[in-house]
Amino acid sequence: MQITSRFTIAIHILGAIDYFHGKVPVNSTLLAQSIGANPVIVRGVMAKLSKAGYILASKGKNDITLKTSLNKITFYDIYQLVDDSAQKGLFHFHENPSPDCPVGHNIHQALDGKLDQVQEAMENEMKMITVGDVMDDLIIAIKQNCQETAYGS
Repeated sequence: MQITSRFTIAIHILGAIDYFHGKVPVNSTLLAQSIGANPVIVRGVMAKLSKAGYILASKGKNDITLKTSLNKITFYDIYQLVDDSAQKGLFHFHENPSPDCPVGHNIHQALDGKLDQVQEAMENEMKMITVGDVMDDLIIAIKQNCQETAYGS
């Protein structure tokens, strides 16, 4: 079970756009440096965020901006947008349980509902947390650690 790094990259992108807007021009190069990820991956996640209406990023434009309040974007929204496990399910069941074995024959019946319960609980919790919540904590952390750096104050 694993949610891909695109989930945290998307939240990082939104937080960085919010934090740096008005201080320095926000572009994919700045975002890739801040995230420490390949710019191609960052641009791919940005394209999904843009298509969802969360950011305004135009080719050649040197300042990416938010189109949606971070308080209106939940973890669940991001999870649905960027992570394949949202559609496929968190748990990947082993491919070929033996139908000849009593355990293998019945494991789906015994386990599937419980796995669905776990995924539903996680998704319900994700619906309660916004990117704005993360941004609030990020601002506190930056102030506590005095980490205003070369990226801008």
